[in-house]
Amino acid sequence: TGKGGKTRIVPVLPVVRAAIAEYRRLCPYAVDTDKPVFLGARGGPLNPRIVQRTMQRLRGALGLPESATPHALRHAFATHILMNGGDLRTIQELLGHASLSTTQIYTDIDEAHLVAVYRAAHPRA
Repeated sequence: TGKGGKTRIVPVLPVVRAAIAEYRRLCPYAVDTDKPVFLGARGGPLNPRIVQRTMQRLRGALGLPESATPHALRHAFATHILMNGGDLRTIQELLGHASLSTTQIYTDIDEAHLVAVYRAAHPRA
């Protein structure tokens, strides 16, 4: 579940699915498959600030720019799906947005893509 307690589908790459299975196998305590994979220190939901701080440490260790943030990853996720034929409504569901206008903020379309779609779809292009 995300903000507002909404449940959503989260696609997971096979390599990530395998890593999660290995994590659960090696975990020193009982893992409930109906609970979140990663929990906070007290067993509750993982605080978003923890994810932000972890990303900040990784940025430094890997020499990534300051712009590499969890929020930027959401933007990239949405933009890549849109650029490869996904529609805004699907992206809205994947991101868990209540409003389509919120989803539009997350999607950046370059001019070349706009021209290509126009030429492919418009009968007089």
